[in-house]
Amino acid sequence: MSKEENKEVKEEAKEEVKEEVVEEATEEKKEPSSDEIIEGLKAELDKAKNDVARAYADTENMKKRLQKDADATRKYRFQQPATEILPILDSMEMALKVQTEDETIKNYVKGFEMIHKQLKGVLEKEGVQEIDVADKPFDHNTMQALMQEKKEGVESGMVIEVLQKGYMLKDRILRPALVKVSE
Repeated sequence: MSKEENKEVKEEAKEEVKEEVVEEATEEKKEPSSDEIIEGLKAELDKAKNDVARAYADTENMKKRLQKDADATRKYRFQQPATEILPILDSMEMALKVQTEDETIKNYVKGFEMIHKQLKGVLEKEGVQEIDVADKPFDHNTMQALMQEKKEGVESGMVIEVLQKGYMLKDRILRPALVKVSE
């Protein structure tokens, strides 16, 4: 290459560098317009409002769930003690069925009847109710069939004998009734 060609190439290179520097400088100097800033801030505000609304909704849902759990706990607080008392009640009822002629034992039976009545009163006060199943159609929701027996004059699927009483606590089954059902 000659000196002149070399000089021309250098000048072209300088021109290209100058143009790049001028373009970069103009790009750096471009500031967003006030409309662009406002739009950006509005978008951020909308996002923040949405986040706050979600957090509020989550808090309300948790509050409702905790209230529902607390109400259920309060409503069924007696469930565990009741399930432990029911076998005692069953034993008392079996003892009260014993027939005797001895006056001393009859006095004890009267005492047990009073205790039995008080115990049933406490259970009823707490919402424990006996499930009435005698001579009713079999219901798998409240009863458990242990036996089937053919009995004349009784239609199929009817409870003919209660083997163990069933109990409910408010609207929950504590223990299903154990029954004998007609075939």
